[in-house]
Amino acid sequence: MILDRKTYLGGADVASILGVSPWMSPFMLYQKKIGAFIEEITPAKQKIFDRGHRWEPIVVEMMVDELRERGHDVEIIARNARYQDSEYPFLAAEIDVELMIDGEEVNGEAKTVSPFALKDWGDENSDEIPIYYAAQVMHGLMIKPRRKAILAALTGFDDKPRIHWIERDEEIITGIRAREIAFWQRIIDRNAPDPETVEDVKWLYRTDNGSVIEADYDLAFLCNKLRNLKEDAKNLDSNIELLATQIKAAMGDAATLLYRGKTIATWKNNKNSLTTDWKAAYLDMEPVPGHIQNFIGTKPGNRPFILK
Repeated sequence: MILDRKTYLGGADVASILGVSPWMSPFMLYQKKIGAFIEEITPAKQKIFDRGHRWEPIVVEMMVDELRERGHDVEIIARNARYQDSEYPFLAAEIDVELMIDGEEVNGEAKTVSPFALKDWGDENSDEIPIYYAAQVMHGLMIKPRRKAILAALTGFDDKPRIHWIERDEEIITGIRAREIAFWQRIIDRNAPDPETVEDVKWLYRTDNGSVIEADYDLAFLCNKLRNLKEDAKNLDSNIELLATQIKAAMGDAATLLYRGKTIATWKNNKNSLTTDWKAAYLDMEPVPGHIQNFIGTKPGNRPFILK
């Protein structure tokens, strides 16, 4: 059974609640939970989700194989089981895999990781994992109490998963629990967290109402400060473009620039790409006059911010 994510707080929500998620702020998570914000799942984003779901059981199998190769006695005792907190039913967790390792029950998480994100990971076998995953793991240990958890991460460069062990930390769990309960109370009271990011403000104030307001001294000061910074940025961009132009002129049609045998710049053509002239393809079908009107709709206008 698929639960409505608006009815509970799960492991994927914890990083946002704590303000450490690179994907969603507390404000937007709140809007999502009350149904005001419905995240658009683009085909590209859906492809990423689908890939993760396909790879999860493979990573689990590779994790079990790796542990057995290291001499551990391993048995899978549950997969993708859902649990609710005994005291607060709105706190829930789905554990990717539960293992019996050398006679001890352990929570398990399986992740696929972009090679470009490896800078956020510590050495294998350590507990140094990205904080947003650490929050999820600790949440799982809170809902399904165990002494430790194991996380297996597979990148495109690995022929076996990285293994990380995370010990239960009661102080951290207590802190997470308090923050989650407080966040859920906000949902009940319809008391939104303050917007923090550009995306928060853009979503909250998507359209203007045509009114005019008078700035106080502090707001006028911010506008003036922003104006000065934009002018500085404009001058900096001009200097950057001038220097880049001078270097390109000196390189001519050369692809690589060396200094004492070391590459210091490149100016190469990217691979050719295919493009489709959709307008020409449409007209080539000889559509009847007025046919295109059936496919014209209204798109809300942008709301650009312009300093005067």
